[in-house]
Amino acid sequence: MTTRVGISGTGFIGKGLLTALRVHEDLKVTCVLTRSNADSRPDYPSRELLTHSVAELVDTSDVIVECSGDVLHSTVVIDTALRAGLPVVTMNAEMHVTTGSYFVGHGLLSEAEGDQPGCLAALKEDAVQMGFQPIVYGNIKGFLNHNPTPEDMTYWAEKQGISMTSVVSFTDGTKLQIEQALAANGLGAIIAAEGLTGMKVTAVSEAVEVLAALSESAGCPIADYVLSSASTGGIFIIATHAQYTAQRQYLANYKLGDGPYYLLLKNYHLCHLEVPKTIKRIIRGDGVLLDNSACPRVGVAAVAKRPLQPGERIRRGIGSFDVRGVAVRIAECPEHCPIGLLDEAVVVRRVDANQMLSMGDVELPESLALNAWLSVRRRVLARTGGAGV
Repeated sequence: MTTRVGISGTGFIGKGLLTALRVHEDLKVTCVLTRSNADSRPDYPSRELLTHSVAELVDTSDVIVECSGDVLHSTVVIDTALRAGLPVVTMNAEMHVTTGSYFVGHGLLSEAEGDQPGCLAALKEDAVQMGFQPIVYGNIKGFLNHNPTPEDMTYWAEKQGISMTSVVSFTDGTKLQIEQALAANGLGAIIAAEGLTGMKVTAVSEAVEVLAALSESAGCPIADYVLSSASTGGIFIIATHAQYTAQRQYLANYKLGDGPYYLLLKNYHLCHLEVPKTIKRIIRGDGVLLDNSACPRVGVAAVAKRPLQPGERIRRGIGSFDVRGVAVRIAECPEHCPIGLLDEAVVVRRVDANQMLSMGDVELPESLALNAWLSVRRRVLARTGGAGV
C-alpha cells in the first residue's frame, strides 16, 4: 500500500525530502505547499506538485510533513491538518518550542529524526532498551558568532545554497538554542543555565564529567551542547547504566570506558534523509517520536543584537540581524518574548543591545501562533506558580 505524503515547505529541507522520497516505493509525494511563485522556481524538481492551498494539501495527503521553518505559517498548516485527522511529521523545532505544546493531545504531531532533537529522541530509545539511563542530551556545534555581519552571512548562504535566515540562525546560535529547548521539553530534561553552558572542547569526551556533574547537581537530566571545531556535527547522550556492576567489564571491553558515565555518540545527522524513518514509524502506529510536551519548562527568548528603538519593525525574529534566541526556563522568565513570534513585530519600548525582550517591549500581530503561545504559557504558570521549575 502506498501512503500519500504532502510536504509543507519548498526550501532546502523540503526540496531535499522530495528527492529522497523517490526511492521509497511505499511513499508517494502527492502535493507540496509553497508560498513562492511556482513560475519563479526553476530550481524545484516537480513544479506540477506545487500548490498555495492548505486545503488541497490536506485533501490529497495521508500524512503531512511540515518543514517550512516558519512558526506562524506552520502553526496554521498543522492546525488545519490535525483538525482534518491527519498525522503530521515535522522538521520544525522552531514551531515546536513556540506553539507545539498547544497541539499535544489534539492529534498526532511528531518531530522527525534528522535534525538534532529527533536524533536525540531516537538515540534515547536505543539507549534505554540497552539498560542505559540518559542524564545529558547533547548537541555538537562547531562554530558560533552571536552577531555575524550581513556580508559574511551572504557569502555563506550563497556558498551553501541555504537561505540567509537559516544561515544566520545557525551561526548566531538561535537554532542550537531552539533544538536543545525542544530536546529538554520532549525528553524530560531541563537546562542547567540560561543560554546553556556550551563547554569548549576538542573532543566530546572531555565534557563528560563536567556535564554529568551538572546533571547530578540538578537532580534530573539536562540538555546542553559542546563547542568543538574538531568534531563533526552530531549528537550525544551521557548515561549511566542500570546494571553498572554487572555490565562494567562488558562496557569497558566495548570501548565505553570504566563508567559510571558513558558517552553514546552519533557523529552525524542527515536531516531530510532520515525523515522517512519517522514517516514510516507513524504509519506503523508506533506513535510520537518527540514533541514539546503538553507543559514545557523551557522556551527560547529573543535577545537584542543591537539597540532597538520604539517604532522599529522586526520583519523576522529567527535568523535576523535584530535578535537572537536564548533558551530560558519559562517559569523564571514568564514575560519573555519567544523569538518565534517576532515576525512583523513593532518595538514599543527601547531595548538595549544584549537585553532580553519582554512581551511588553513589542506589539505582536494577531495570529493563531500568538494565541497558542499565550495558552501554553498560562498552563505552565498555573503548574509552577510562576517561579521555579
